[in-house]
Amino acid sequence: MSAASPRVSSRLPVFPWDRLEPYKATAAAHPDGIVDLSIGTPVDPVPELIRRALAGAADSPGYPTVWGTPELRDALTGWVERRLGARGVTHRNVLPVVGSKELVAWLPTQLGLGAGDRVAFPRLAYPTYEVGARLCGAEPVPYTDPTELDPAGLKLLWLNSPSNPTGEVLPAAELARIVAWARAHDVLVFSDECYLELGWEAEPVSVLHPDVCGGTHEGVVAVHSLSKRSNLAGYRAAFLAGDADVLGELLAVRKHGGMMTPAPVQAATVAALGDDTHVREQRERYAARRTALRTALEAHGFRIDHSEASLYLWSTRDEPCWDTVAHLAGLGILVAPGDFYGEAGARHVRVALTATDERVEAAVKRLA
Repeated sequence: MSAASPRVSSRLPVFPWDRLEPYKATAAAHPDGIVDLSIGTPVDPVPELIRRALAGAADSPGYPTVWGTPELRDALTGWVERRLGARGVTHRNVLPVVGSKELVAWLPTQLGLGAGDRVAFPRLAYPTYEVGARLCGAEPVPYTDPTELDPAGLKLLWLNSPSNPTGEVLPAAELARIVAWARAHDVLVFSDECYLELGWEAEPVSVLHPDVCGGTHEGVVAVHSLSKRSNLAGYRAAFLAGDADVLGELLAVRKHGGMMTPAPVQAATVAALGDDTHVREQRERYAARRTALRTALEAHGFRIDHSEASLYLWSTRDEPCWDTVAHLAGLGILVAPGDFYGEAGARHVRVALTATDERVEAAVKRLA
């Protein structure tokens, strides 16, 4: 191994999911098999109209463009205005990306951040926000209330509503307060809204809604994904919407990096964003699983905190999270320990709704 090889990986935390392997083995030994509620990966079929669009674009021998086809940009702008309530959205306000995780991990690098810069994200959060800061050598800064941060050197502020892992939804007034603070201090806001279609006890609102951004996209960008709403995690279909200057800079960088969404996936995205029926049907599946799992967990002695949106139940027995993981693994149920998402999650576990109806029913029986 050359002297240069370990430098970048040494900045990064241990990949958290590796620590779960012994508990996965325990759960897998259950006579009726494992019920894996640890990772929020879709298990239901890709809707037929999306598969038809993908197949119809399969004969795509040429290179796709980083910015996407005009048809894709039309679909993105139309959806952002129709679904998010944003106004004045043009092609310059949208940019397809190769799945949202890639974007989160490499955004600080693509923005030119590095040593001396700071990247802030919620104290309980998707681990890749911190990874993105560390990859470029910036300082990762977890927060409880971002407006209490020292803005010196703060270049990027991540919001996440609905939250992964907690399912908490920030109301429009709170988002507007944060956006106003960030603009006053020249801090760029990226809002991860990948679970926006999955509000249960609250109606999530986008940072691009006029009630939040005041009708201008300056300094704000929303991140959206089709992985959860359309079961397209395997397609790596996601996009950005917001500040045209920021997206123009990212487009220029990503062109050089060859970060192109495959042409068949672009066509599938157009089909997915043009249809609401499959989204409603998938929501109904998740709602039924959520009700069944929540009822069973509470009867088993759990308390569910937040969880008003997203694909998870943020659950606790008021004990160290790894004790809870071990307890459930003994029942053949695998969940994610809360400390994967920050020290503040050390007494919770994240229970995903992404299992088949048959496996959810198995979990319910075991919890009883």
